[in-house]
Formats: sequence, C-alpha cells, structure tokens
Amino acid sequence: MVKYIRAYIFEILIFSYIVGNAYVLVNQKDYFYQFNMIPVAVIMAYIAIFHLQRLVFFLAFATPLSISLKELHITEALDMSLPSEPIMIVIMLLYIFNDISFGITDKKFFKHPITILILIQLSWILITSFTSSDVVVSVKFLISRLWFVFSCYVIMPILFKNRDNIIRFVLCYGSGLLIVVIITTIKHAAFNFNDKASDWIVSPFYNDHTAYGAALAMFFPVTFGILLMKNISPITRIYTLCLFLVFSLGLVLSFARASWLSLVICVGILFTLALGFKFRTLLISFIIIGSLFYAFQTEILIALGRNNTDAEGGFANNIESVTNISTDASNLERLNRWSCAIRMFEDKPLMGWGPGTYMFKYAPYQLSREKTIISTNFGTNGNAHSEYLGPLAEQGILGLVIMLVLLLYTTSLGYKLTYSLQDRDDKILLISIFVGIMSYLIHGFLNNFLDTDKLSLPFWAYLAVLVTMDIYYTKKPLSNKA
Repeated sequence: MVKYIRAYIFEILIFSYIVGNAYVLVNQKDYFYQFNMIPVAVIMAYIAIFHLQRLVFFLAFATPLSISLKELHITEALDMSLPSEPIMIVIMLLYIFNDISFGITDKKFFKHPITILILIQLSWILITSFTSSDVVVSVKFLISRLWFVFSCYVIMPILFKNRDNIIRFVLCYGSGLLIVVIITTIKHAAFNFNDKASDWIVSPFYNDHTAYGAALAMFFPVTFGILLMKNISPITRIYTLCLFLVFSLGLVLSFARASWLSLVICVGILFTLALGFKFRTLLISFIIIGSLFYAFQTEILIALGRNNTDAEGGFANNIESVTNISTDASNLERLNRWSCAIRMFEDKPLMGWGPGTYMFKYAPYQLSREKTIISTNFGTNGNAHSEYLGPLAEQGILGLVIMLVLLLYTTSLGYKLTYSLQDRDDKILLISIFVGIMSYLIHGFLNNFLDTDKLSLPFWAYLAVLVTMDIYYTKKPLSNKA
C-alpha cells in the first residue's frame, strides 16, 4: 500500500487539489483565492528546502517585478514587497538553519574585511535602535536589513564560487528588469515619452524613476561586460545583447539624472583602470579636488547659481539641469533634505535619531526659505536623499564613518582585484560588477534606496561577488562556460 501511494503520490496530490478546489468553489467561495495559494506555498517550500540555489535565482528574477503592499492597497502599516521579501525571509531562515547544522559557510568569508564592516554596521544599527526616538520603526529597519544582508550577501558566496552562477544571477535579475522596462516603455510611449511622465509610469514596480534608473545603471555595465567575455554560449551572448540594448533605452527614457551622472563618473573609473592607476593615487587626487572645491566653494556656488535650466523640455534640458541649484525643484529639495540631516545630526551627534526614523523626524528641521513646491511635513516623497547623510542623522557620526569606510574599501578592493586576477573572463566580469556597484555608491551621494528590495539585492550581491573573487578567484582562476 505504501509503495502504491509513493508511486502515484503526484497524481494523488493533483486529484486531491482538484476535488478540494471544486468543494471550495461550490461551498466556500470567499476562500477560493486563499485555497489556491496552498499549492504555490507547497511548491515554494519544496524548492526552498531541496533546491535553495534555484530559489535564489527565482528571487533575483522576481525582485524587479515585486509590488509593495502599499501599491496593492492592502496595508499602510507594513510596506513589504511581494513576493521578494517573504522569499528573502525564507532564504535567511534556511541559511541560518543550514549553517548552524552543517557549517556551510567558509570561515574565510566571515573574516573578510567587507563582511566585518557589514557586521559592525549591523551591530551599530542594533545599538542605535535601543536609543532610537522611535524604537518600533528602528527595530523594523534592523529586521529588514538583516533579511537583505543574509539573503543577498551572506548566502551568495556559496553560489558565486562558480562563475556561471554569477552570470545566471545577472541574467535572472536582468530578465525581471527586462519585463519592467518593456512595460514601462510601452506606458511611456502613450505620453510621447514626456520626461514628467517618467516619474510615475514606473509604478507599481518602482516607487519613482530614480530607483528605476539606479537599477538600470547597476546592470547596464554588467551586461556589456558579459558581452566581452569569450567563454559564454552563443545563446547567452545574444540574450545578453538584447538586455544591454533594452537597458540602454530604459536608461535614456528614465530621465534619472543621478544615474546618468553616476555612469559618467564610472567611465572615469574605467579610464583610470585602463591606465593602471592605483587606488592610493585616486584617493590623493580626490582629496586634492575636494580641497580645491572647499577653497573656492563661494565662486563655484555662484557659478552654479547662474544655471536656471529646469528638468523640463527633453533630454538636453535634463542634462543641463543637473547643476541647477537656483530654480530646479528636485535639486533644491535634495539640498533641503541634506540640510535637515545635518541639523538633526547636530542635535544628536553620537547616537542619532534611530535607524529608519529620518522621514518621520526631519520636518521640524526644515527652514521656510529652503522649502520647495514639493516639500512636505508628512514623511513622504523620499528620505534623506543620501546613503551617507541618512546614516549620519539616524545613527550618528559612526553611521557615516562606516558607510565611508565601506565606500573606500570597496573601491580599493575593486582596483586590487582588477590588477590581480589572471583569467581574462574573470577580470572582465569583475570590472563590470565593480563598475556596477560603484555606480550605486556614487548614486548614493544623491539618493538612498538600500532600504528597498529592488536595490538591496544587486548591491549586496555585487559586494558578495567582490568578496568571493577576492577569496577564491585570485588563487584559482576559473574558466567555465555559461
């Protein structure tokens, strides 16, 4: 009897589902949708337990397509993206169980400076959550950061030891993003590709065009890099070319000026890599440039104040308006948010106001002369607009220091690996991933999206690629075929 059941278990389950579905449809119509979620949950549980690697790749595909509960008008209290964040939670819990039971993570990974920096950051977020002006908000922030880090960073080196899996990850996320770009472009065409429409047509997948542009900027250089690799299949090359071309179009039509600017700076980074610059040389150059800017800040600000071009009227005006700090509402609002962050820091310089609290606490720190037509007192329309000033206000001086050290060490590691990797394809993939993560770290001076699944997944995963290559690829170059 047991053997008979095992032989026909699949058929028995299908029959039971059909009968149960018919019963619910006839007698319990209100529970029809809930009942039909059962097989989905069973399939996801099976994949999670027995095929965790596939679940990670599915997460990469699903993240760009995920929709928040607020967009679905289900709840305003909990802003969770479906299905990405529940999957992240499952991956985190399964990873913790497997690591405790079987020790699946190489100890070298936890000893790596990047991992140590992330652990320090998480510890400081925990500490500042206890001193937070809103403990509930800060604890929620900490918990979400934990599932981002575990599912998008800690588990990744297990996959990324194999170069093929890095490419698969990029293509999976890229496939989801491809669907978003196609849908967004079709919607945008109905408005004659108007730049103002670009801000809201990305809904419900992205909350605004800047996050959409940031994601495209992170994958644009990586798809180009994969095209330059030798040991990939013709199908992979053709598909990657399609992604690259569509992402190029999406970037232009996103009208995300911060993304454009970050990629321009990344071209400069590529130029320094091609010339063989050392990180130390680059750092000294930036210190000199920063000193000159500080010395001549009055003259520079006066010159910038003469630019009155607003981000309206097409592509050229959007580019020219990047430096408009006199009339452009978006730029002025960004300056307003930065000023608030600094004033908040001055009031609580050591521990900050608490992780995740900026948007609820900054309103009283706005000055009437700095407010714009898009300013608000209700904690909406964005956050601190900076991955650096946000932690400064929320976590005190150490919050900023940790982010700056992470920026500097990531940059240093990227330069080191570029010159130390021997395999050609490894080096190309490394450079493209490095440029991708630098595009976000540069973008982070103007916006902050690491509290969202859309950007957290590629950011932490790209960091995991750098760490994995530093630990394994420098000693044993790989030559796999995707």
